[in-house]
Amino acid sequence: MSDAPHPPVSVCRLLPNIPDGTRGLAFDDSIKQLMRWQMTGSAEDHPTAVRAEWRDREGERKADFPTGRPTGPVLSRRLTKALGEETLVRAGTLMPLCINGVEQNEHRLYVVSQVVDCLNVELSSEPDSLTGRIKKSVFRPEAVPADLPAFRIPQYPMAVHWNGWAADILARELGEELEVRLIWSEDPGLTPHPDPWGF
Repeated sequence: MSDAPHPPVSVCRLLPNIPDGTRGLAFDDSIKQLMRWQMTGSAEDHPTAVRAEWRDREGERKADFPTGRPTGPVLSRRLTKALGEETLVRAGTLMPLCINGVEQNEHRLYVVSQVVDCLNVELSSEPDSLTGRIKKSVFRPEAVPADLPAFRIPQYPMAVHWNGWAADILARELGEELEVRLIWSEDPGLTPHPDPWGF
């Protein structure tokens, strides 16, 4: 068995940095069904369709990572290819979106179903009573599902957490069009973002 050191485990939040001339995506109220399912975990609450609209003028380039909603990341075909669909579906499903009234697969909603209890609650902040956000998260390295690209935690089930290696792949693909906020790392030399779930 190899004793080669593994890279430090890290957990991130991803946000778009959409440049001028590029369109972002806005969900309508149908996203609330996804949030309900994330809270309850009930099969009856699992969303069957989510609708969205492109922002700004028609004809402009569409962002590859077009929304910053932590509930439901949206990935373009390009990003799905970069991470690998087989890799992505280990943590959830890629759902077609109904965008501007038309169901399509160029951009898909990443519905992360893997919920893993890996937070060190004693060292982490209490979840906000209104939003559920956790300002300071500390994870148990041995419990983080480092083989998955993304996961959710029971203490904040409405937020998708990305493993650092997956965030790195997307960052290499998108460059300045993606903001990677470090939530936590087992590397003590890295400083987490002071408010990773803020806007």
